[in-house]
Amino acid sequence: MIQWARRALVVTQWIRHTSIGGASSRGTAIFSGKIPRMQLSLALAQITTKLGDVESNLGKHLEFIQQAKSQKSDLIVFPELSLTGYVLQDLVPSVAHKPGDDDPIFRPLLKASRDLDVMVGFVDEDERHRFYIASAYLSAGRVLHIHRKAYLPTYALFDEGRFFAQGNAVRAFDTRFGRVGMLICEDFWHSSPPYILWLDGADILLLASASPGRGLNAHEKLESARWVEGVNQAYANLFTAFVAHSNRVGYEDGVNFWGGSTVFEPGGAEIAHGPYFEEALVPAVLDLGQLRRTRGRLPLLRDERAALVQAELARILSK
Repeated sequence: MIQWARRALVVTQWIRHTSIGGASSRGTAIFSGKIPRMQLSLALAQITTKLGDVESNLGKHLEFIQQAKSQKSDLIVFPELSLTGYVLQDLVPSVAHKPGDDDPIFRPLLKASRDLDVMVGFVDEDERHRFYIASAYLSAGRVLHIHRKAYLPTYALFDEGRFFAQGNAVRAFDTRFGRVGMLICEDFWHSSPPYILWLDGADILLLASASPGRGLNAHEKLESARWVEGVNQAYANLFTAFVAHSNRVGYEDGVNFWGGSTVFEPGGAEIAHGPYFEEALVPAVLDLGQLRRTRGRLPLLRDERAALVQAELARILSK
């Protein structure tokens, strides 16, 4: 009995050391490197941007990052094209940047990511000089993942296909908080990208958008806001995952962006909601233990038949 008590004391002291002092207390694993801490402090930065003024927008990013750091956030999520503005058109080549220490815009962002993880929106350029709407996930001074927007709307007021190339990958990736997936605006109006991320292991979906206000009527919120929030909640329910959405605000070239950033938990309950039409840093605490509790009573992931979907898609596409 005494020997068992001594062993328990050693384990308790080791856990306390690794979670408070020895390793970082901000999301590191306790044992194998694959078990994330049980809480994630998230901040959604719904900001307005200056069209084409990357240096000015960088300054705002660093201010919001500092604010999130002071609130002890683990991760800050910026909207779509947060470094550049949205209605870029012919400005696209002049505002493109490559994430890395040798880039003057990304160097300070990578430095800031040593204190908290950062998801930022930018224009990416490949080696053949094609340009993409993209989001980068920065952590511990490194670029962990880049997602290039796969669906480019060319309907209503949208004209993205004239100026940008389509991304050709939808991949989840590992972070210190667990496995994550990123999507950009039109990507999550289609059900297939979040479904792919779910099957690829993503338990947290990070959605970035520059969603313009549309559908003014007698209801308390815009039709675009009502629809987006309903879709995000549905994904949280269907995929028993966390869904965090950061949407920009402000006016640009006659277009108004409505904000209203949200976070939904795996059971579909809303746990954070930003204000409409104004800048804000929207905090949310994600209880990662909710994933186990929800999936224990609602085993949709366990029962999902991906091979059936694959076979039926092959049949449909062969026609």
